[in-house]
Amino acid sequence: MSTLDWLAGAGSAVRGEIAVPGDKSVSHRAIMFASLADGESQVHGFLEGEDTRATAAIFAKLGVRIDAAGVGSRAVQGVGIDGLHGCAEALDCGNAGTGMRLLAGLLAGQRFDSVLVGDASLSKRPMARVIDPIVRMGGLIESDAGGLPPLRIRGGRALHGIDYTLPVASAQVKSAVLLAGLYAHGETHIREPHPTRDYSERMLRAFGWPIAFGPGWARLSGGHRLQPTQVQVPADFSSAAFFIVAASLVPGSDLLLRAVGMNPRRTGLLTVLRAMGADIVESPCGEQGGEPVADLRVRHARLRGIAVPEACVPDMIDEFPVLFAAAALAEGTTVVTAAAELRVKESDRIATMASGLRALGARIDETPDGAVIHGGTLHGGEAHAHGDHRIAMALVVAAQCASGEVRVVDCANVATSFPGFDDLARGIGFGLRG
Repeated sequence: MSTLDWLAGAGSAVRGEIAVPGDKSVSHRAIMFASLADGESQVHGFLEGEDTRATAAIFAKLGVRIDAAGVGSRAVQGVGIDGLHGCAEALDCGNAGTGMRLLAGLLAGQRFDSVLVGDASLSKRPMARVIDPIVRMGGLIESDAGGLPPLRIRGGRALHGIDYTLPVASAQVKSAVLLAGLYAHGETHIREPHPTRDYSERMLRAFGWPIAFGPGWARLSGGHRLQPTQVQVPADFSSAAFFIVAASLVPGSDLLLRAVGMNPRRTGLLTVLRAMGADIVESPCGEQGGEPVADLRVRHARLRGIAVPEACVPDMIDEFPVLFAAAALAEGTTVVTAAAELRVKESDRIATMASGLRALGARIDETPDGAVIHGGTLHGGEAHAHGDHRIAMALVVAAQCASGEVRVVDCANVATSFPGFDDLARGIGFGLRG
């Protein structure tokens, strides 16, 4: 993908009513489970991002017919739990870590061999934590040195259920093991050191697979079938987070975000922002795709630095880049700990956000598992996103309160998770141009 720079700076107050695109994590899983169901499923609110389209393209190569009835809609002709067939060419996950990790578990139970590849960024992301439990289940996955992609998955293996405790809390690893468990003999029981997002568990239940789960654990057995269903994908909380923080930071702001996914294992940022003094009001409005949703009204408030509770960290791991932006503009000091997972995302998000914000005048001290962020003011300058979509958008949010113009370098990958971010941002008052 070619590089793209944005010029961002103070605009007007962040005001209006918006709906952000569909949840990326739910969109990935909706395509996967619909493909394995016995018949046609309809997916509405599908995220039209590069990551999720890559997942849909992979299932098309594996023999699933997926029709796009319109923007955000997919009709998926499921082939059944045992109906996929092999593809002679490598399956390209693009930039999608979720896609690659979940597919590793799903494909380990197939009759055929598969190879999963990704772009330059994904090819640097470690996969050993997925490979280890799948191998314990009887699967065979080969990787490059250090557990890096490509992943070469051998089919025709007899998988068996395991009782497994994740060494590090990860919804993606948990989901990969659950997907392998669909094809395993016996029961698969997963425990986590901290509860993580339960998207896979909720969606498996929506598709009719018997599964028991609660905070920090999940249990299922193989040998069942998935029933086709209608999936309404809720608005992505991680995408909404950029606007929640921007409306909190910019004076005079008053923003309404419609039908945002409120999975309790996803919304730790709200807890942290409220502890910092944010003014955020939730109005619950039912469920979509098995996920609770709510309208969120956010008004400007003076934020104060805090010590981020470690219990919140797993529930906001994707939102830390924009939290760093909020902390850099808050009064006082914010301390982040127990977030070493940030160093193995699309970029080392601790180092990349610290470097980007320092270029704008912030004072940030890195630690191995977090940072100490001293709040203050920001000036203009040049900040590098290093191809990381969430870093790029977080720096644009920070720039809304900078005293001068900010060039945010290497923003093209924003399209992987949030196509149209720039247009939506400008429409509610952001100062932003490409």
